[in-house]
Amino acid sequence: MRAHPSPARRRGAAPVPGLDRHVIVVDLGFGDAGKGTVVDRLCSRGPEPAGRSAVVRFNGGAQAAHNVVAPDGRHHTFAQFGSGTFTRGVRTHLSRFMMIDPLALASEAAHLRSLGVADALDRLTADRDALLTTPYHRAANRAREAARGADRHGSCGLGIGETAAYALADPGGAPRAGDCASRPRLRRRLAAVRDWYRDTFPGGGEVPPVDDCADAFAAFAERVRIVDATYLRWLLRTRAVVFEGAQGVLLDEWHGFYPYTTWSTTTSANAETLLAEASAAGGGSAGGGATRLGVLRAYATRHGPGPFVTEDATLTAELPDRHNVAGRWQGAFRVGHLDAVALRYALEATGGVDALAVTHLDVARARPDLRVCRAYTIGGERVERLPVGPPGDLERQAALTRRVQTARPVYSPLADPVETVERELGGVPVVLRSYGPTRDDQDVRAPREPGPAPRRALPRPADRPTG
Repeated sequence: MRAHPSPARRRGAAPVPGLDRHVIVVDLGFGDAGKGTVVDRLCSRGPEPAGRSAVVRFNGGAQAAHNVVAPDGRHHTFAQFGSGTFTRGVRTHLSRFMMIDPLALASEAAHLRSLGVADALDRLTADRDALLTTPYHRAANRAREAARGADRHGSCGLGIGETAAYALADPGGAPRAGDCASRPRLRRRLAAVRDWYRDTFPGGGEVPPVDDCADAFAAFAERVRIVDATYLRWLLRTRAVVFEGAQGVLLDEWHGFYPYTTWSTTTSANAETLLAEASAAGGGSAGGGATRLGVLRAYATRHGPGPFVTEDATLTAELPDRHNVAGRWQGAFRVGHLDAVALRYALEATGGVDALAVTHLDVARARPDLRVCRAYTIGGERVERLPVGPPGDLERQAALTRRVQTARPVYSPLADPVETVERELGGVPVVLRSYGPTRDDQDVRAPREPGPAPRRALPRPADRPTG
C-alpha cells in the first residue's frame, strides 16, 4: 500500500505530452511490465479532448495477459481484446500478425460482459489473413512441452508456437480467420490440423471433434467482422490508434535468449510494417506519425525458465504480484532488480523508442533496497552492452544465452528510478509514470528536452522482419 497519494491522484489526470497521434506500445523486458494499464491510460477519455479510440494488436495471441484495473475496481486480463476496451467506443482490430483463438475469445467476451462491457465483440474486427489457433494446436503445445521434462522452455500452453510452426510448414493450408466464412474449407483445414496432431503426438490425449470446432469457429465469423487490409488503412486515417504489443522484447523470436523465447515478433517491427504499408497505400499518409513508447517496470520480472541475471530470491518472496502467479505451463513468477544491460539490449533490438513509461513506481518508493544493474561481469570482463545480431540466427542467440547465463550483476543503488532509467538508457524521456494499478494512478510529464529528437523514417515492409 502506498504511504502517500500518487502524484497522478494529487493533480488529476492530464494528457500525455510528446506523443504523436498513433502510439506503438512495446514491452522492453520479459513481459508483465504493465502494457495493459498504459494502453488503458492512452485510450481513456478523462479530461482530454479525446483518447485514442482504437487498439491494433500486432503480435502474439491468446497467451497475452494484460491486466487492467478500472478506477471503479473492475479487473480484466486482456488477451485478445485491446486493453482500452473498458473505455466506451474504443475498438479493437486484430491484425494479420495476430493468432486468433475463437474459443478463448468467446470466453474473454463473456467475462467482459459480466463486468458490464456488453458490446466488446461489436467493437472487434479481425484481418482475414490472421492465423487461427485451434484446440489441436493447444494440445500439441502441451504435449511437446510436457515431453521436455526438466528442459521446458516456459510456455503458456495455449498453442501459440504450434500455430506459428504449423503455418511455416504449410502456409497455404494453415487455418486463417477468412476460412471461417466457408464451412467446407474451414472443416477441411481443421481436419488437417487434427490429423497432424494425432500423427505427431499419438499419445497426446483426446481433442474435440472437427465438426464441433467448425461450428464454434463459424459462429466466430458470424459474430465478428472479418476484414481485409483496406480496413486498417481506413482506421489509421480516421482514428487515433494504439498499437498494443504482447510479451516483451527479451522474449522475441529472433532477439530473445533462445530457446526461452516466443514464436512471435515482440519488437515494434510488425506495427512499423503495418504503418508503412498504410502509408504506401495512402499516398504517404497513415493519418499522423507514430511514437514508439517503451514500457518497463521499476524492477525486473520474468515468468518461467531462462536467463535472469538480476533475479533476487528475497524480492521474489516479498514482492508477489496478485495478477501474475506461478502457472502449470509458464512456471514461477520471478522478481529481480532493474537490469540496465538487458534494457539497453532490448532498446537496440527493437530499433529504439521515442519515449518511456515506467510502472510500479509505488513499489520502488516502498523498497529502498532495490538496485540497478549497470553492467555484467562475464568471465572477468565488464560488459555494459550485449551485441544485437541479425534476425534469423538462432545459433547465435543460443550462444548469447549461454553467455548471459554465466553473467554476474554489477549493482548500484537505484535511488530515483526515473532519473536512473533516463540516464542508463541514453536520455530517452520518461513521459508516463505509474504508481498503482489504475489509469488514475498514472502521472504524466513533458519530456525534459525542449523538442523531440530527430525521428527516423518508418521502414518499408522489406526492411524489417515480420515474424
